Amino acid sequence: MRIALDAMGGDKAPDVIIAGALESLEFLDQDDELILVGPQDVVNQHMSCPRRYKSRVHIVDAPEVIAMDEPPVDSLRKKPKSSIAILAKLGKTHEADAVISAGNTGACVAAFQMRMRNLPNVNRPGIAVTFPTFGGPVTICDVGANISCKPINLYQYSVMASIQAEHLLGIKSPRIGIMSIGQEEAKGNEIVKKARDLIKSDPNLNFIGNIEGRDIFKGICDVVACEGFVGNVMLKLTEGAVDGLFKAIKHELMQEKLGLGLALKFKPIMKRIYQKYDYNEYGGAPLLGVNGTAFICHGSSVERTIKNAVIIAKKHHTLKINDKIMDSLSHSSVGTTDVQTN
Repeated sequence: MRIALDAMGGDKAPDVIIAGALESLEFLDQDDELILVGPQDVVNQHMSCPRRYKSRVHIVDAPEVIAMDEPPVDSLRKKPKSSIAILAKLGKTHEADAVISAGNTGACVAAFQMRMRNLPNVNRPGIAVTFPTFGGPVTICDVGANISCKPINLYQYSVMASIQAEHLLGIKSPRIGIMSIGQEEAKGNEIVKKARDLIKSDPNLNFIGNIEGRDIFKGICDVVACEGFVGNVMLKLTEGAVDGLFKAIKHELMQEKLGLGLALKFKPIMKRIYQKYDYNEYGGAPLLGVNGTAFICHGSSVERTIKNAVIIAKKHHTLKINDKIMDSLSHSSVGTTDVQTN
């Protein structure tokens, strides 16, 4: 399998991206290969590849780089030789079996969708992030690819994320909830209400109805369908809350009489808890619905994020998640035509 990575994507690129990619080789099969996409001289300068891996690591030159704050579509038009654009091209031509980037999310979504196109019957792709919770992993789709959803999009996110949860995470008959402002059926805007009817009409889905933001960490569902705007706010809010909570606990421990001694005593426990709820352990998030295996990582990704993204991308491709999505949507009783909201 050939896995391509955007060596210039992310806040800590290229060092961290390259290091994480090389670290992943230990967990891949002997015939798996990595393709690092970026300015050739820069990648060479930052790459220290062990001799035993050299034949499995290749560089594809991409002299241009799209910054994190550049407008997505405009930047792709102006920089056709950017690492993101060339990464998407490798996915389109099947020169890479999976593509991964921690770069500009909007540019990644636009490039992967324009180049690789959508799977049959998929209206709009969605980014599916796995949240680690006390009740187990929860898959949320979408978290930023589509901020102007129609009911059919939310239905398809439910289908695609459910398939991922079942086959990638091993959750049998995943429970699906749709994000709303109340659990009652009367709650929610027209898009949510019509999407709920579509999801409910599919007998193959284990739909539990509306959920609220606080329900994600209660363990009442395994999959959450929502608009990209809502999902992205939830994602960033959760990340901030987790970081803030751990800082608050550390501060309170230091205020106690034993101070540093008490903090050191609790350090192993805190470390174990943090690892369980650390999104870096889940690597990247797949852009479900594109015709290929495409993963988008957090801009602040560290080495283990990239390593885990490579490992999960290989598993996603090997399990043929896209084939299962196509099969499910082709047999769905719900059409692919956009359902009007008024």
